[in-house]
Amino acid sequence: MTVTLSFFGAAGTVTGSAYLLETGKTRLLIDCGMFQGPHALKELNYQPFPFLPGSLDTVLLTHAHTDHSGLLPKLTRHGYRGPIHTTAATTDLLTWMLPDSAHIQEFEVEQLNRRQRRRSRVEVEPIYTAEDAAQCLRQLKPTPYDTWQQVAPDVKARWWNAGHILGSASIEVEIATGDAARPVISILFSGDLGPDVSALQDAAQAPAGIDYLLLESTYGDRARPRVSDQRRRDILQKEVTDAWARGGNLVIPAFAIERSQELLSDLSWLMLRNRLPKAPIFLDSPLAVRATEVFERHLGDLDGDFEAGLSPFRAGNIHYVSSVEESQRLNHIASGAIIISASGMCDAGRIRHHLRHNLWRPNATVLLVGYQAPGTLGRLLEDGASQVSIRGEHISVKAAIRRIDVYSGHADRDDLRRWAKARLPVWQNVFLVHGEESALAAQRETLLSLGLAPDRVIIPALDQRYRLTAGAGAQVLAPAASRLNEEKAEAARKGWDWTNDYAALSLDLKAFLQDLPNDRTRQQVLREFRRLMQKRA
Repeated sequence: MTVTLSFFGAAGTVTGSAYLLETGKTRLLIDCGMFQGPHALKELNYQPFPFLPGSLDTVLLTHAHTDHSGLLPKLTRHGYRGPIHTTAATTDLLTWMLPDSAHIQEFEVEQLNRRQRRRSRVEVEPIYTAEDAAQCLRQLKPTPYDTWQQVAPDVKARWWNAGHILGSASIEVEIATGDAARPVISILFSGDLGPDVSALQDAAQAPAGIDYLLLESTYGDRARPRVSDQRRRDILQKEVTDAWARGGNLVIPAFAIERSQELLSDLSWLMLRNRLPKAPIFLDSPLAVRATEVFERHLGDLDGDFEAGLSPFRAGNIHYVSSVEESQRLNHIASGAIIISASGMCDAGRIRHHLRHNLWRPNATVLLVGYQAPGTLGRLLEDGASQVSIRGEHISVKAAIRRIDVYSGHADRDDLRRWAKARLPVWQNVFLVHGEESALAAQRETLLSLGLAPDRVIIPALDQRYRLTAGAGAQVLAPAASRLNEEKAEAARKGWDWTNDYAALSLDLKAFLQDLPNDRTRQQVLREFRRLMQKRA
């Protein structure tokens, strides 16, 4: 039999997880995530899938984060009607996440089309709609951990706790070969792995001795200090105390799933013990509010230091903000509040509204608590931008931009090394996925230090296909035409494309013009700029 594995996402980049596994009898898709980051990558979300959705037999899902699940309704929209197997907690989270994502798609496209009509330009369609999301939810099949499931006649799968977020899993797949000498080919998809020490999750688990391993590499080149629960809370306490000493609000961009709940849990813990004043905490994200309800239903599955009989999410000073009107009223709070809002990379959602109202304030603080992908607003702030553009408005960055790295839901370099070592032997190949170029290269060196031969560690390119054999390792196949040309592939690797340059130029040009001595000089510069554009055209 011939088994092929195609890397249709998270290859050479961090986001867009999607792997197509074909056995000759069955076509399985593992994950179906959105691409995030620079425009060159985001464009892929609007392009047709590089496979026919209606030809799939089944879908296996590692967890609920958007870069793993965000295109599932698009799959449904274009003809997939089979099951989507995932854990019970992930199913509960997606019940809120996918409709929320559809609402964002429809809202943003409506806003764009309004501008397109005014400019007499072609209107666009959303990637998917609320109706697509509703249909997709009906296809979810909750699956327990640690139990083999026959997901296709020749394929069984087992979900292992990945320790990343609530419901996250690594997926072990066994394909029956029909060969008595080598009856199965085993593949382990790591999904996103959590750190050894986490605020709410147990350490990741998985089997050893598989044939093929797909290993995430997000932090493959970075080691974080190992911190205890106590030390993590000490660090958060200091940041909150320092923020209030500056006199303004503390704004925390946080992912709606897991990060928001970790922060609420630790803030509640600190305030319950009078290590912080019981100041108002606003969770301003409809999705995060709903997700917190799911966390409460699964409280027994969490590894948190909770008071007996008390939910860490129901302290009297925690306020859940759902409506737009409630969110806008937070503009009138000038100091002393903690505002937690999504998205965690500041790339969409209500956090941009709060940044627009706080970044220019010298007494405000913005606390980054997670990974900021290249090309996102969060990365610009992390890298020290003095001005940013939010919804077309240029904002000076006067607020204190702080960053702590004790809430990461991702395993770091040392965690990944320990986890990979515990999976050995890997009989055939390790594929490194979900990483920037430097992280992938560092992760490869780590695996070589564990004794893997260089030809056994593969860094696949986007849309690359491999034949998986039972005993001779992976054999590269000629790929179909890549969805990214060389120029866009380079932009994806760097996390920066012309849209980032345009935004930066717009900010720099405005600052340059403002610094000129008078309007006559400004007009002369603009005329010269226009002359150069016309000459170029």
